[in-house]
Amino acid sequence: MDLGNKRVVGIIAQVALLLCCSYGTTGEEACDTSLVSNLPPSSFRSSSQLSGSHAPGFAKLNRRDGAGGWSPLVSDRYQWLEVDLGERTKITAVATQGRYGSSDWLTSYLLMFSDTGHNWKQLRQEDSIGSFPGNTNADSVVQYKLHQPAVARFLRLIPLGWNPNGRIGLRLETYGCPYNSDVVSFGGVSDSGLVYRPSPGQRRTSKDVVTLKFKTLRNSGMLLHAEGQEGHSLSLELERGKLLLLLRQGGTSSSEPRRLASLGSLLDDQHWHHVAVERRRSHLNLTVDKHTERIQIPADFSHWDIEQLSMGTVQGLGSQRPVVSKRNFHGCIENLIYNNHKLIELAKHNNHQVTVVGNVTFSCAEPVSVAVTFPGPHSFLQLPGTTAASSSGGVSVGFQFRTWNKAGLLLTFDLPLQGGVVWVYLSDARLRLQIHKGGRTLLELSAGAALNDGQWHSVELNSGRGRLTIAVDKDEGGSARATLSFPVTIESHLFFGGCPAEDYTQGCRNPFNVFQGCMRLITLDNQNMDLIMVQQKQLGNYSSLQIDMCGIIDRCSPSRCEHGGRCSQSWTVFHCNCSDSGYSGATCHSSAYESSCEAYKHNGNTSGHFYIDVDSSGPIKPQLVYCNMTEEHTWMVMQHNNTELTRVRPSPGANRHMVLFDYSSEDEQLLAAISQSEHCEQELSYHCRKSRLLNTPEGSPFSWWLGGPGPGRVQNYWGGAQPGSQQCACGLQGDCVDLQHYCNCDADRMEWTEDSGLLTHSESLPVRALVLGDIQRPGSEGAYRVGPLRCHGDKNFWNAAFFDKETSYLHFPTFHAELSADISFLFKTTASSGVFLENLGIKDFIRIELSSSTQVLFSFDVGNGPLEVHVDSSVPLNDNRWHRVRAERNVKEATLRLDELPVATREAPADGHFHLQLNSQLFIGGTASRQKGFRGCIRSLQLNGVTLDLEERARITPGVRPGCPGHCSSYGSLCQNQGRCVEKENGFQCDCSQSAYTGVFCQTEVSASFKPGTSVSYTFKEPYELSRNSSALPSSIYSDMTLRGENVSLSFRTNQSPALLLYVSSYYREYLALLINKHDKLEVRYRLDSSRSAEVLRSGVRSLANGHLHTVTIRRLANSVSVQIDQNAREDFNLTSDREFNAIKSLVLGRLDESDDLDPDLVRLASLGFTGCLSVVQFNTISPLKAALLHPDSSPIVITGPLVQSNCGSAASANPYAAENTHHLSDQPGSVGSGQPLVNAIRTDSALIGGVVAVVIFVVLSGLAITARFLYQRKDTYRNQEVKGVKQEDSPDFPFNNQAGSQNLTAENPKEYFI
Repeated sequence: MDLGNKRVVGIIAQVALLLCCSYGTTGEEACDTSLVSNLPPSSFRSSSQLSGSHAPGFAKLNRRDGAGGWSPLVSDRYQWLEVDLGERTKITAVATQGRYGSSDWLTSYLLMFSDTGHNWKQLRQEDSIGSFPGNTNADSVVQYKLHQPAVARFLRLIPLGWNPNGRIGLRLETYGCPYNSDVVSFGGVSDSGLVYRPSPGQRRTSKDVVTLKFKTLRNSGMLLHAEGQEGHSLSLELERGKLLLLLRQGGTSSSEPRRLASLGSLLDDQHWHHVAVERRRSHLNLTVDKHTERIQIPADFSHWDIEQLSMGTVQGLGSQRPVVSKRNFHGCIENLIYNNHKLIELAKHNNHQVTVVGNVTFSCAEPVSVAVTFPGPHSFLQLPGTTAASSSGGVSVGFQFRTWNKAGLLLTFDLPLQGGVVWVYLSDARLRLQIHKGGRTLLELSAGAALNDGQWHSVELNSGRGRLTIAVDKDEGGSARATLSFPVTIESHLFFGGCPAEDYTQGCRNPFNVFQGCMRLITLDNQNMDLIMVQQKQLGNYSSLQIDMCGIIDRCSPSRCEHGGRCSQSWTVFHCNCSDSGYSGATCHSSAYESSCEAYKHNGNTSGHFYIDVDSSGPIKPQLVYCNMTEEHTWMVMQHNNTELTRVRPSPGANRHMVLFDYSSEDEQLLAAISQSEHCEQELSYHCRKSRLLNTPEGSPFSWWLGGPGPGRVQNYWGGAQPGSQQCACGLQGDCVDLQHYCNCDADRMEWTEDSGLLTHSESLPVRALVLGDIQRPGSEGAYRVGPLRCHGDKNFWNAAFFDKETSYLHFPTFHAELSADISFLFKTTASSGVFLENLGIKDFIRIELSSSTQVLFSFDVGNGPLEVHVDSSVPLNDNRWHRVRAERNVKEATLRLDELPVATREAPADGHFHLQLNSQLFIGGTASRQKGFRGCIRSLQLNGVTLDLEERARITPGVRPGCPGHCSSYGSLCQNQGRCVEKENGFQCDCSQSAYTGVFCQTEVSASFKPGTSVSYTFKEPYELSRNSSALPSSIYSDMTLRGENVSLSFRTNQSPALLLYVSSYYREYLALLINKHDKLEVRYRLDSSRSAEVLRSGVRSLANGHLHTVTIRRLANSVSVQIDQNAREDFNLTSDREFNAIKSLVLGRLDESDDLDPDLVRLASLGFTGCLSVVQFNTISPLKAALLHPDSSPIVITGPLVQSNCGSAASANPYAAENTHHLSDQPGSVGSGQPLVNAIRTDSALIGGVVAVVIFVVLSGLAITARFLYQRKDTYRNQEVKGVKQEDSPDFPFNNQAGSQNLTAENPKEYFI
């Protein structure tokens, strides 16, 4: 085919391409025409060529012309091949091939695009990968389809790697289609822009959409301004290279705008950027390039119509003159479309709706600005100095730079003075100048601040006539001046950014960091330096530079820091500051908190306030809750603004009273906490007198409440009843005061009564509002109480599956975690290896496995090759105990945690793939190949904060069983002080019945303050009971009569000496006494033979009556006795009497009234009683003090005198006798029941009612005091079974639960009981 026919065919092909790819075409599949094959040789340029037959014009795919492709003169990374496509074209794919019949091909390369042949922009995959894969031989074609089409006229390919046994060789092709656009340019001396005024019919639309592209060299300017009724306006404005969305309400353009969003960065790079604004009522989507942000705008804009749209300038509505703005836009705008109206096309055709303001041209005239990038660490630019001295005998150097680094050398040159050198550098983001000679500094100057902000900053250095000046940003950023006693001129060369690695003949010293950033507009003696000549090796010298482009990247836009972490960056990396965010890790991805109170309990924590992150690394923020771990269940308590009993105060003219409840947690936090809990409840009570509640003659309720998600749904039932029943608890139970009604209050009586109970229907929680209706009638009174939201149980924490075969597994949908993934779970096994989790992609994968009995391995591949992170354990992991694994992978690093071992970390490649692309099913407990499966239990598996329901899937999967019992092997060590771990279906419980302690882990001291008249007597078995079977009772209540040894322990705190601490008697006049003698020392007295005197064992430890807490342990086995006091050395004694303690009768703490069997010297001491604190008293398996305080109904206990439960036995209690915070039995508030006025339990704002309440309280307390004194005189000994209201903390030890005390969050206050 001759040349003419080829040209005709090419024309026909291009016409066909134009027809199918016209302006507005959306079909991507049609945009794949070859773009290079028909170009003339003049469209090709290169850095060099090996010979004429290796010229760039031969670099066409599948051609054999010339030498079969392009090869440069030298094979290095400074070579390039450039193609001019003739006009801006949409490029969708690139294909490469080696040079025909040779060993020359590329293995990797960079792609650059440009509209002008200057100011190149590197095309990156995934915003990170700069290189593209090349070939493996000279003949095969490797095609790469671009993720996003590129629009450009010029294409430049830069080789990065090539066949090590050959040289650079290339043939290429690009694919795409023509690109048509309307362009307008704003600029010049005066303000310029377009103003569009839609017709009234065009304004009334359900949505507004504006799309455009822009490019500019200026970092500030008004891009778009929309104005409507009442002066409301929206603006898109460039500021410091970012695009701001600004809103003004009802004011002029000079009013301070409100910033709604900031998107994009480095938008002043003279490259095209895509912008789209879509408004639907009060929602607005702003898109800049590939990043979109959804914004809520004020409701005033719901029906707001745009009356005028200004581009490039701001013009007042109805005015022909521009309104003064910060800076009007200077640059180019392309394809400006508003609601399908092509505004630039309308302006070109002089449409009356579009007004052209100022200097506007319908083309894009781009200034040529050649920048150079210093990627470091070996980058430098060398330029020759002045050839002749200037008239002033000085030097003038200017340049602009931009960087993210705080430090780096910008410029250095030698002075004619021997050994003199000038350094201009960055330090702490300030510009500094230093002149150095002979080992000392002659001059130091500094100017500017925060120069590492990524913006262009200008630097001017001038010297002459004895003065030196350095200025930043033309004095806007600061300047510094100095008087010189020596000339500052350039001896030979200037070095920018750094120094050569090897110093040949030129002197260059750099004691600072190398510069990483961009420079442009370099001038010397007011003459521009031609950097293109530098690139062509015709001027100066350089190394490791990227010329004619600025390769700066904003790694913080968009920010990869999650959960509000603050992003900062250097030239190569970004950093996330996670402080105060509640999250941790390189990208603030992983939560620093547990997901429930249940999880905190199993870490060994006790009751207190904790931050809970219900979805771990998910979007819901942590919330502060109270974890109550004193009961059988672990309760999570979420407070609101009023949990007290509150009197209803009717408002004049209002028939109903409405109360809103504001929770300390946000709505999504509450709903997530309810969803993951096994049970939630909330107390709802109404105290009434002649105030009806639910039942009315016509059936509609007087009162109701709102509960559930959002504002809540109307609920017409009351606490203790079922949803939809319109009943109270008494109606459900059939015990209302009037059986004709279903609520006590509906009886409409003059006596006080109440309806109360628990709301337990999770879908109706929490209570959002309360509406009370029948409160306006004469005599009507009421009070309400809505308790805090309380939840227990964690469905996620105990969700488990047991895998009994290596071939068994569970499968779930694909794990989508492209940028960040965190995986956490617990496992236990007896196997030495097995895969916990695996998910595959085409090439990518992620896997966590037990690689050996002592190692957990986390491996993955995101396209850079497999990476592994492992943690080794010093103890076997196949010990059938729970072990916790936490793995995280993000764009910066991968981490692996195993139990509490040190974290293992593996950094991600600085310039590599970071999208994890998976497509197979997620396998748990096995692999797709059914090999290396895991045998054992996996529990609480969370992926990116979402818990996988292993139990549900296990129920329908052969070889896998739901649940996994056996938790005491892992958590049993949490039960302290002889507490026994008891297995539960979900978790465990500490049985403290054999311990003198109480609490969730048997670690809470049971302590009491004793007064001189206090006595606690514990009675052992009566003699005749020996023949009776009482084995069903706990061993902590009864014990055998005859003992060959004892284990006695207690803690005490007192200032009394002498003092009797403990006395154990027998039916045979034998006894054991523990006392402090008059010398403040401990004595242990044993009389095991009634015919002999007691043996006295005296400890040598002094000062035991000093008011400090002391712990005593006494152990006897036959005639050997050991005594241990605090941390002192153990003291050993031997008894000479009988080895058995026969027929023990009772144990007494405090005052001892029965003195018939006492030795004479103990009688006086026993009558004094004990004043002080006793704590954790244990006699063998008996805990008499604990039995007296916590189990009075089931223990053989007699209490005489006042007994005060206190925290005096805690080591943190410094002085228990000074202002003890105790709750005496007489101080306990009585429950307000039927027929009792609410005088001391109701919160009210009325001062008058408060005064009446105070008077009534005083009268009631006075009466109680008189009554108590009378009763005490008549009978000072009471059985403790009559005591009610003692808070019970250890459910295995007692049969009932004190509901009234369950809401008290400050359970640590001591309680005093007068018995």
